[in-house]
Amino acid sequence: MFEKLGHAVVHRRKSVLALFIVALIGLGVLAGLAVPRLSGGGYSNPNSDSAKATSYLINTFHTKDPAVIIEVKSSTSITDPAVVASAMALEKSVSGEKGVLKTLSYWSAGGVPTLASKDQKAAYLFVYSTENDPTNAKPLGKLIESKYDGTFQGLHIYVNGVAAFSSALSDKISKDLALAEGISVPLIFLLLLFVFGGLIASATPLIVGVSAIIGSLAIIYLVSLATGVSIFALNLITGMGLGLGIDYALLMVNRFREELHHGKDVESAVMNTVKSAGKTVFFSGLTVFITLAALTFFPLMFLKSFGYAGMAVVAMAVLAALVPFPAILALMATRIDSFVVRKSAITPKSDGRWAQTARFVMRRPVAVVVLTLTLLTVIASPIRNIVFSQADQRVMPASSPIAIANAMASADFPGQEGNPVEFVIPNGTSMESELAAYEAKVATITGIVRVTPEQVAGATVRFTAVHSMSPRTNQAQAMIKAIRALKAPTGTLVGGIAADYSDTQAGIAKTLPWAFGWIALGVLILLFLFTGSIILPLKAIVLNVLSLAAMMGALSWIFIDGHLTWLVGSFTNTHTIDTSMVILISVVTFGLSMDYEVFLLSRIKEEHDAGMHNEDAVATGLQRSARIITAAALLLAIAFAAFVTSGVTNIKTLGFGVAFAVLLDATIVRGLLVPALMRLFGERNWWAPQWMKRFSVDH
Repeated sequence: MFEKLGHAVVHRRKSVLALFIVALIGLGVLAGLAVPRLSGGGYSNPNSDSAKATSYLINTFHTKDPAVIIEVKSSTSITDPAVVASAMALEKSVSGEKGVLKTLSYWSAGGVPTLASKDQKAAYLFVYSTENDPTNAKPLGKLIESKYDGTFQGLHIYVNGVAAFSSALSDKISKDLALAEGISVPLIFLLLLFVFGGLIASATPLIVGVSAIIGSLAIIYLVSLATGVSIFALNLITGMGLGLGIDYALLMVNRFREELHHGKDVESAVMNTVKSAGKTVFFSGLTVFITLAALTFFPLMFLKSFGYAGMAVVAMAVLAALVPFPAILALMATRIDSFVVRKSAITPKSDGRWAQTARFVMRRPVAVVVLTLTLLTVIASPIRNIVFSQADQRVMPASSPIAIANAMASADFPGQEGNPVEFVIPNGTSMESELAAYEAKVATITGIVRVTPEQVAGATVRFTAVHSMSPRTNQAQAMIKAIRALKAPTGTLVGGIAADYSDTQAGIAKTLPWAFGWIALGVLILLFLFTGSIILPLKAIVLNVLSLAAMMGALSWIFIDGHLTWLVGSFTNTHTIDTSMVILISVVTFGLSMDYEVFLLSRIKEEHDAGMHNEDAVATGLQRSARIITAAALLLAIAFAAFVTSGVTNIKTLGFGVAFAVLLDATIVRGLLVPALMRLFGERNWWAPQWMKRFSVDH
């Protein structure tokens, strides 16, 4: 199949390249439409009881969450006539803005105590959007934040709420993304120049990377027409698109050069490149694709978005590497080595530093395994301190208006009057005595301050319970668990932010075994097909789990314990890590680790199948591939490490986590552990029942 593909591309290279350029222009138009459609939310479990409670509140009780929450702060009492006049003028002005459905404030509601601060010097003004879902009201949030945040007739105004947060997050991520690309692209090109030694060879991999990014953004735009997509998906597309695209192009260019230096003509060199390196790219991409597909198993739109984005970027990177890129190589021919700046990089070596390293390791395999496992254990040890939570406004820089507004609200309104636990009881009017007993029990739960009076709509009863703790914490999760353990009237639904958080964490925990099972099964099958071995896929999974443990230990040490802020920059330390982000980083790094595993095993198996003894095959395979793997890992690490410059804590976590994991994997694991274990297992590395061998791919 790959030989036929190479033959077809070589003989129609100009047509293939022309079609590629036309397609890229078309995809670029769609890609430009993607960003405005992306959302800042997506952390809730839509299939949970809390989601059903929210649906009842909206459809039966006609409640609606405000899109924007404004804290109005005065130096005197909020009942001062001058303050009242200014506050009412502010509300009148805000209510006239485009996209505002209605407003509600302490003053217009007649002095409701729950809307006033503890010192009576601040009060809330709620702004409701014409949008059904307040998270879709980003333009309104941006408008009110830009126009009103600051001062108004002697009052201090702090703008917060989901629409304002979503707008601020989108703007911040877009700006940070531009900065990250401005840093990473020049560094990547310089590294490519060092690896390949020539200007032309260094520039060509960027074509695949940029094509993967543009194509993926176009696909995400189409996906956004059918379902929600998180704004955070942009960072994954940029990092993985640039990284994987360059990885695959590196492999193709390196093999093309080898074929040319072995005396092959250009057409034969391209066809052999697609047949060998192209096959590796395809299986590597398929492995990463299946791994990232596991993210779509989770109920959260946030994680699903990364699944869609990841699958899109892998597919586009593989497509660009296998179709237009060989056509480019065929057209460039021997000019691939033009404008040389480092001659030693032009001619691939069959024996060198990496082969010598492999032989050194294989002479002392037990010592190397013990030392590397000890090192990985030490790095992983801070994982014992890891605490999970959910992202909120504190992911923004502390100096941003939205973070300041959130901090001010936390200080002035320490209670959770605005975030109560919601109780909805369908047919509750027929269970009065049972309902009264239930409310009394709810009032005794640790953390509950008071239970509010009932509201009735038809046969459905609603009441709330005000609590004293932050809703997105482990303490709030324990409170919800205790509430749900009570004997409740039939059909009772528990909602509110704390219940939503608890349901989200439970939804993730419930899905994890299925997602990881899918990844493990997919990787085992694909690596068996690729290597013809049962032992190698099992070893690959074990080594990847060790890498993941070390990565999570490093994340805990930095983002929970607070170390290395001089490297990652300042952030608001909540002493927790977002659960969804940890899952994302783990799945992405697992997929990328398998990417490098396929690169390495491909060359080792090729040499072994050609008749080399196990140790010689490992040494030669490592020499042929380790330079590419290390360069690819460094390039990918640069692409993601640039995200550490972001002011958004989640993006910092993503950037550092992926960069650290791929570098650890490409050096300690692939450079030391893999050759040591290959030596210890010997020819048993390639074992599988004979009847299964016929299903493996011929190299």
